[in-house]
Amino acid sequence: MLKSILLITLTGISPETTDKPEGQAKKAPNILFCIADDQSFPHAGVYGCTWVKTPAFDRVAREGILFTNAYTPNAKCAPSRSCILTGRNSWQLEEAANHVPFFPAKFKTYAETLIENGYHVGFTAKGWAPGNPGTVDGKARELLGPSWNEHKTVPPAKYISDNDYAANFESFLKDNPDGKPFCFWFGSTEPHRAYEFEAGVSKGGKSLTDIDRVLGFWPDNDTVRNDMLDYAYEIEYFDSHVVKMLKILEEKGLLENTIIVVTSDNGMPFPRVKGNAYMLSNHLPLAVMWPGGINNPGQTIDDFVSFTDFAPTFLEVAGVKPEKSGMQPMEGESLVGLFSGSHKGNLRDYMVIGKERTDLGRPDDAGYPIRGIVTSEFLYLRNYQPERWPAGNPETGYMDCDGSPTKSFILNERRLKGKSSYWDLNFGKSPAEQLFRISNDPDCIENLAENPEYASIKSKLTKQMVRKLKKDGDPRMFGRGDIFDTYPYSGDIRDFYNRVMAGEKLKANWIEQSDIEKVKID
Repeated sequence: MLKSILLITLTGISPETTDKPEGQAKKAPNILFCIADDQSFPHAGVYGCTWVKTPAFDRVAREGILFTNAYTPNAKCAPSRSCILTGRNSWQLEEAANHVPFFPAKFKTYAETLIENGYHVGFTAKGWAPGNPGTVDGKARELLGPSWNEHKTVPPAKYISDNDYAANFESFLKDNPDGKPFCFWFGSTEPHRAYEFEAGVSKGGKSLTDIDRVLGFWPDNDTVRNDMLDYAYEIEYFDSHVVKMLKILEEKGLLENTIIVVTSDNGMPFPRVKGNAYMLSNHLPLAVMWPGGINNPGQTIDDFVSFTDFAPTFLEVAGVKPEKSGMQPMEGESLVGLFSGSHKGNLRDYMVIGKERTDLGRPDDAGYPIRGIVTSEFLYLRNYQPERWPAGNPETGYMDCDGSPTKSFILNERRLKGKSSYWDLNFGKSPAEQLFRISNDPDCIENLAENPEYASIKSKLTKQMVRKLKKDGDPRMFGRGDIFDTYPYSGDIRDFYNRVMAGEKLKANWIEQSDIEKVKID
């Protein structure tokens, strides 16, 4: 594990620690964690994206650190957030490797740990979700502490939350009369589906020509471009509340000693992205600002950073030793050495990713297991059940892909024409192995896995991936991968596929009825 040190060594997390040579007290840092719901890299202004305006993210990057290779191990809401909270990869989290799971009692979160060590902790809007966090002493377990959701606002477009995120953050701060160091999770519900169609143009002042490039696995037309601009409009709404939160911190004199993290949980809610394992699925925006603790603000870090790194970072700056707090061993590395400049060399030069059941819609609620490894040059994926439908079965509407104008257009094109290369890429079955040279194929379209010229590269990546997963104790590396399909689904609709096929009338609100195939597709 990375052995990193702060410029100021914190020795405890009572509201003040006596670590200055003069004997003066130094407060443990505050933490503001801002997480968008379904925003892909590189959709922020500072990354050069011209059709998404993100002044808050850009400021955090400019006055802190911009990360270009931040990855979630698992590109779906619940498992990605499980990794953040525990510092462990999803394949190390038992039930929590899945979407809509029961959260295992054995895995303590960094937020629960900070509460026990004197922090004022809470969240607004979407915390760890969706799933069942379980109970403690007969009460629902609070994985992120208590919620602050009292204040409401009038949203600028249909489907945007009426939660006044910034006002609830201010209430959280006011409810801290003792002046404890705080840890707050701002869990926006944007840019999660659904969107008000054409809101980006009609309310955001955008133009279809603003988009410089439509991804190669989607058709380039007005429907898709409008869908992308509506997504951008919701990112901008999330960012606008980060602007307000930064202002609140400045007005209260708290900005200097607050670590602000701005990121997302998984890729954009479009076909072949969210819930998959391609580049836009797991590769996410990340900027971190800490005026009083980042030694060289304005830098860009190209090291591979994992979402498992957040928990050990937060605990280190708080002066908490995880091994003495009851937390399970963490796989992540603290980023404090990058903040202080004490870390030498690369944090990582590759990232291992994967998924299990990221939604229902297959017989017996089965998942679509993948493991992969990404480097600066290549992405290798191993699909362990290639006979299954990656996006869920056609008969139940490809339920591992959120309903959207883009999704419906691709499905309708295939119905009308009888075939579609876009359907093949977004909804068709995948081979057991996929290899993409992402340096010149970032959309991951040309599969090189069977190309003999890349056989040695594929072999090297496979061995590297398996070696790391075995070290992590991944059950799938030891012939026990089926266990992930045995974990119960905690949502209201269980065994969806089998019940629908038996004639029961069920409807999931994240798909369109028109997306359901009337006949089984071979």
